[in-house]
Amino acid sequence: MDWLINLFTAQDSVAHIALLFAIVISVGVLLGKVKVGGISLGVTFVLFAGIVAGHVGFTAPTPILTFVQDFGLILFVFCIGLQVGPGFFESFRKGGVTLNLLAATAILLNVLVMFACYYLFFDTDNPNNLPMMVGTLYGAVTNTPGLGAANEALAAVFTNGNIPQIANGYACAYPLGVLGIIGATIAVRYITKTKLEEEESKLDEAEAENPHVKPHAMTLKVSNAPIAGRNLMEIAEFLNRDYVCTRIFHNGEVHTPKRDTVLHIGDEVLIVCAESEAEAIKAFIGPEVEPEWDAYQESDKRQMISKRIVVTNPKMNGRVLSKMQFNGLYKVNVTRISRQGMDLFASRNHHFQVGDKIMVVGREDNVERVADLMGNSTRRLNVPNIATIFIGIMIGIIFGSIPFAIPGIPVPLKLGIAGGPLIIAILIGRFGYHFKLVTYTTTSANMMLREIGLVLFLAGVGIKAGAGFWDTVVSGDGLKYVYTGFLITVIPILIIGTIARLKYKFNYFTIMGMLAGTYTDPPALAYANSSCSKEAPAVGYSTVYPFSMFLRILSAQIIVLFFCAP
Repeated sequence: MDWLINLFTAQDSVAHIALLFAIVISVGVLLGKVKVGGISLGVTFVLFAGIVAGHVGFTAPTPILTFVQDFGLILFVFCIGLQVGPGFFESFRKGGVTLNLLAATAILLNVLVMFACYYLFFDTDNPNNLPMMVGTLYGAVTNTPGLGAANEALAAVFTNGNIPQIANGYACAYPLGVLGIIGATIAVRYITKTKLEEEESKLDEAEAENPHVKPHAMTLKVSNAPIAGRNLMEIAEFLNRDYVCTRIFHNGEVHTPKRDTVLHIGDEVLIVCAESEAEAIKAFIGPEVEPEWDAYQESDKRQMISKRIVVTNPKMNGRVLSKMQFNGLYKVNVTRISRQGMDLFASRNHHFQVGDKIMVVGREDNVERVADLMGNSTRRLNVPNIATIFIGIMIGIIFGSIPFAIPGIPVPLKLGIAGGPLIIAILIGRFGYHFKLVTYTTTSANMMLREIGLVLFLAGVGIKAGAGFWDTVVSGDGLKYVYTGFLITVIPILIIGTIARLKYKFNYFTIMGMLAGTYTDPPALAYANSSCSKEAPAVGYSTVYPFSMFLRILSAQIIVLFFCAP
C-alpha cells in the first residue's frame, strides 16, 4: 500500500498534484450545488474545499500552487473580457451612462465602507489588517477576479514573501455577501414603497411606446406621386432612413427588387425597417395594405425563400453590410441580423462578425450562393479559435507588465496578469475584426474555459490559505470579517438603490439587474429574473456588468498599491 500513501503524501509528484486539484475541485463543485434557502455558493465552494485540504496538510509545493492559481486567473479574466468586449462600449449609450455612473458610485461606496470598518474595528498598526480587509471587501461583493488582482498586487508590495492570506477574509465574507445582496435589494423595494405589479405594467407600456430598433415588416402601397419613377437607391438617399425593400409586386408579378428598381404608383412593396421608423416610412411611401400576392404568383413564390444564414467564413469578419452589394451582385436582401440571441435591424453600417445569423430573402439559388459566401457551416463555430485566445493572453501579459511610475507610490503601478489580459480581451472582443482576429467562441466553450480557469484559481488560493486558516479566522478576527463584510455589502446597495429609484425613477426590475451586475453576482440576477417576466433585470445587469468588472479588478490593485505597502 506504499504506492497509495505516496500518492497522497509525495508533494513533488505530478500525480499527487493532479490528484490534489481533482479532489478539491470535484468536492467543491459538488458541495457548491447544495442549496440553503434556495441559494447555493456555486463553484466558489472550491475555495472552501481548498482551505480544508490545506488545513489538513493535503497540499503541494508553493511555486506549483502559485503557477496554477495565476494561470487559472489569466484564463478566467481573459474569457470574461472576450464575453463583455462587444457590449462594453455600447453600454455607455443612451440610458447606460446613468446606470454605469450609479454602479461606479456603488463600487466607490464599497471601498469607503471598507476603509471606515478598517479604522473603526481593526488595529491600524498591523500591516496585515488592511490587506485582509481587501479580501473581505471582495468576498462581500462576491467578485473573485478582484481577489485575484489584489493577491497579485500584494506580491509586488510584500517583497519579503510574507504575503497576507486575504482569501481567508474573502471566505468569511462571501456567504453573507450572496445573501446580503439579495436581502438589501428586497429592502430597497420596501424603502421606496415599490409594488412589483405596477413596475411590470410600466414595462409593458414602455415596450409599446419605445420600439427601439426591433425589426418590423409591412406591406405598403405606393401612393406618393413624387417618388413615382424613382429607383430605390434615390428614394433611400432622399428619405435618409434605414430600411430594406425585400419584395415588390408590380403588374401581377412578384420581384426581388434591386437598387435601380423603379417604383410606380400602385406597386406594393414589402418593407423591413426599425419599428420606430415605420410611421415615417409609411407617410413617405404610402399606406399599409394586406398583400394578395398568393393569388397572382404562386409559381414565383415557390422560388422565393427566406433563409437564416450563419456567418462562419473568417473573411467576412468586419465586412460592412452596405459594401457587400448583396442586392446588386446576388439579387437578395438581408432583412434581419441576430447576434448573441438578439435581433438587430440590418443597418447599412453593420459590421459582420463570425457567429452572426442573417436572414436573407431572394430566389433559392441566389440565397444558396450567399450562404456559400458567408460560410453557413455550424461545424466551424464548434472549433475554438485557440490562436486568438493565446495571442490575446500574450499581448495582455506584456501590456499588464508595463510599469507606470506614480509619485509617492513605493512600487510602479502595473495592471498585472489580471488587469492586462482583461483590457486586451475587451479590446479584441470589440475591435479584433480590424486585425482579422476571429474572437467568436460558442457560449458553452467560453463558459468551459472560464470555469476551468476559475476553479484552478480558487483551488490554488484555497490550498495556500488553508494552512493558516484556523489561526487567522477562527482564533483571530474571523467574526469581524463576517460582520464588516456584511456592512460593505448592504450599505451601498441601500443608498444607490434608493437613489436610482427615487431620484432617477428607474424601474425597480432594472435596478435589481443593475445592482446584481455591479456586484457581478449571478445568484442575485437569477433572483431578479425569477421576480420579473420581462428582460429588464437582464438588461440592467448586462449594461453595468462590463464596466463594473473592469472597475472591480482595477480598484483592487489601486487599493493595494496605494494603501497596503508595509
